[in-house]
Amino acid sequence: MTAFVDFSSVWLAYSEELLAKQQFAVEDISLRVERGEFIAIVGPSGCGKSTFMKLATGLKMPSKGSITIDGRQVAGPLKITGMAFQSSSLLPWRTTLGNVLLPLEIVEPYRSSFRAKRAEYEDKGRKLLQSVGLGGYEDKFPWVLSGGMQQRASICRALIHAPKMLLLDEPFGALDAFTREDLCCILRDLQSAQKFNVILVTHDLREAVFLADAVYVMSRSPGRIVAKKVIELPRPRELALTYTKEFTDIVLELREHIGAIRKPLTGVAPELAS
Repeated sequence: MTAFVDFSSVWLAYSEELLAKQQFAVEDISLRVERGEFIAIVGPSGCGKSTFMKLATGLKMPSKGSITIDGRQVAGPLKITGMAFQSSSLLPWRTTLGNVLLPLEIVEPYRSSFRAKRAEYEDKGRKLLQSVGLGGYEDKFPWVLSGGMQQRASICRALIHAPKMLLLDEPFGALDAFTREDLCCILRDLQSAQKFNVILVTHDLREAVFLADAVYVMSRSPGRIVAKKVIELPRPRELALTYTKEFTDIVLELREHIGAIRKPLTGVAPELAS
């Protein structure tokens, strides 16, 4: 069976000069993700998690190896993906609904039919906003919304064009603990209902274990995949699960992997190895 995402011995150097010196940001990454699967990428700062995301969206091409997504080798930016980041980056002069509809205005095949189908697209956007608890805020501007509400709108914007894969780079990192839990549950429900693939980059191991089917641990730079943990906790997962020993044991196992990665290198002063 063909995997939906297939990284085969992928290496990336950010320039020809670095490639000539064999200095890579990530090296020898191989992984296969099945259709509809939710994976999380964790690891120490600077390990190449965001570089992995750029490769998965086609914003960067590998220096060595190949990437296949949805049966096609990646050769440039992908239209089948949606992205959300730690900053919601909503345009302040557009309403919440206007921000959500933005991809449909600039990405084909929606762009060419946007005027003719505007009412249909607006209805779709309103329903999506309602599904994340933003009904009634469609015509409000971003400065009226809390940080958590802005991030919900950002996720709706990433999903409005029905992408096959959602890529999330620390999407809840700037939010308080309660808001993060709320958004985790919203993301859980959206993915369960729509079955799109998700690649989540996060520093929060509890978040990764709660949401993902599998968690991949990356080493310090140059980034490699050093561990994979399949999360066999049953779905649907409720927040109460995060307080159980079964859940905590998985988090601790992943933390041990990262702890081993972060240990000072032999013979190197700790401040130079960080």
